[in-house]
Amino acid sequence: MNEDLSFRKVQENVAQMTEKYNLEISPELRYIDLTSEVGELGKEILLSTEYGKNQFSATDNLESEIGDTLYSLICIANSLDINLSNALIKVLQKYEKRFFEKGNIGSE
Repeated sequence: MNEDLSFRKVQENVAQMTEKYNLEISPELRYIDLTSEVGELGKEILLSTEYGKNQFSATDNLESEIGDTLYSLICIANSLDINLSNALIKVLQKYEKRFFEKGNIGSE
């Protein structure tokens, strides 16, 4: 599958795979999985710089770790019936408003 997909289609594909292989777990457990995947992504980034000694250079495994993290996040959205397109549009609007009002997107 090398095509660009809409969020809707991505969410459908993940839901189908999750159901097909009986990978459904509660949002709470999926969150633990997500934090583990984010940790693995962070470690891969650290390894790519030899723990800050060198300039960043993407490793062969970086794309896979991002994919694992994204899969876990999509599973959480699916289990909570959250439309990722709507979520992203809302957050972009929120950030734009903050930037217009304060000159940055930070919450504080």
